[in-house]
Amino acid sequence: MLNVNLRHQFYKFVKSCALVILGLCHFNAFAETQNVAVDLPRVAKHIKTLASDAFQGRGPLTEGEQLTIDYLAKQYQAMGLHGANTSDEPSTPLGAYLQAVPMAQITPDQNMTLKMGNLSFVSGRDFTARTEQINPKIELVDSPVVFVGYGINAPEYQWNDYADIDVVGKTVIVLVNDPGFATQNAELFTGNAMTYYGRWTYKYEEAARQGAKAVLIVHETAPAAYPWSVVESSNTGSKYTLVDSEQNKSKLPIMGWLQLAATEQVFKQSGLDYQQLKQQALQADFSPLTLKQSANLTLNNTISRATSHNVVAKINGSKYPDEYVLVGAHWDHFGTKQTPDGDIIYNGAVDNASGVAGTLEMARILMAKHKVTPFERSILFINFTAEETGLIGSEQFSKGEIIATKNMVALVNIDGMNVLDKVDYILQYGDGLSEMEDYLAKAAHAQKRKAKLDPRPQNGLFFRSDHFSMAKQGVPSLLFMSLGDTDPDYIAHKYHKAEDDYSADWSLGGVEQDLELMIDITETLANSRDWPKWKMDSDFKTSRETDLGK
Repeated sequence: MLNVNLRHQFYKFVKSCALVILGLCHFNAFAETQNVAVDLPRVAKHIKTLASDAFQGRGPLTEGEQLTIDYLAKQYQAMGLHGANTSDEPSTPLGAYLQAVPMAQITPDQNMTLKMGNLSFVSGRDFTARTEQINPKIELVDSPVVFVGYGINAPEYQWNDYADIDVVGKTVIVLVNDPGFATQNAELFTGNAMTYYGRWTYKYEEAARQGAKAVLIVHETAPAAYPWSVVESSNTGSKYTLVDSEQNKSKLPIMGWLQLAATEQVFKQSGLDYQQLKQQALQADFSPLTLKQSANLTLNNTISRATSHNVVAKINGSKYPDEYVLVGAHWDHFGTKQTPDGDIIYNGAVDNASGVAGTLEMARILMAKHKVTPFERSILFINFTAEETGLIGSEQFSKGEIIATKNMVALVNIDGMNVLDKVDYILQYGDGLSEMEDYLAKAAHAQKRKAKLDPRPQNGLFFRSDHFSMAKQGVPSLLFMSLGDTDPDYIAHKYHKAEDDYSADWSLGGVEQDLELMIDITETLANSRDWPKWKMDSDFKTSRETDLGK
């Protein structure tokens, strides 16, 4: 009997030891995954690889695209993330990690002349003209010309430049930026900070809604935030666009810019003073007026089509798998350009191999944490194509074929990281736009940092990266961009230039602290029932409230 009791006690002792050991192992695994750190050598390797000459500048629709999307899909797959495209049976092993983006390349023939009255203007020097319609030939034939001030229809600001004019089939001349910038009056729109109504993209979109045939935006360097040379180089070559089932018929037929000197000539010929009318356009009761001239132009286009791809991977939520926190960064850059002196490769190391490397590292860390304590909501990582040619990949994603916008909680978008040393601030783009700014402030405070407003709000950077495609559909977003604030030389000599190369001298301290901050925000939202809201009245806010049934 004694032996039996001893044996029983021995078995209990062994079992207890085993449970303790298993508990310690679980505790150690939990502690390890909960405190998994940013691996800077791993981040550096991703940047160096993506920004290498082998990837040929990551141009959409090139061999560099195939190398890039394969690399990203395989990285996500190896981490254990699922492909997010479940709409179709994957045609390849990595097909579930890809979203097709149908695109057209449209190249306008620059041998064209814009005639207004007895004035003739030269393409590139005096004006630019292009289209997003899938149409090889578009003509302006004696099209009436109308000046509509800023071309803004903004009910929340009690402003409608189109209120007293019918512009269907006409050529519209509009001013760039918005009245707030022109007056620097904080009570008018948002003062010096550009609103979306000041962006050239909005000018074209609103004119299309009004039925115009063509829009010519008057270029002035200060309100545009760039010289005419940028307009000329960006609008006289090939451009990409999404293609819909209607051949983009809803798009504005002709999208153009007009040099200031040419504009003044046109107004003078009509017996009008451009500078005087520009001042009058600063009033909400400004009345559009029809000029004496009509416009004539023939736009001949060479059109080709192809399919690019977004990369989409997800961590499935445990309780609310149909609610998604989004983490994004565009994978593309400008590819390789041929010159008489040889090929030039635009490697885009900071913009945006660094951002893509950031999404991969966030995916690795969040997946490790998820394996121990699953997130309640799903987290989706998306690397967009064709950001540099007009936010095309994100526009396709925002249509909701992968995830409906009503299921998108918010987006954290990375477009260039601080590859240098740590700083005591994080830049905030936009002021008073959405509650995502509150999440940013709280996460920065936890790091003993402060959220610092964009020092150049007049440039409208909030409206110029992929998150804005989602914002237009009502999804609140944060932009993380660190280009010229920590390295003044970057904008002057590297931004969108071949010199944006990887450097082994980067400390990546800024990358580390910013990734930790973004992980904090993403984790918080993934375990929350909150749906961040827009603060400022806008179409974005209306779209969000409609999606959420409010």
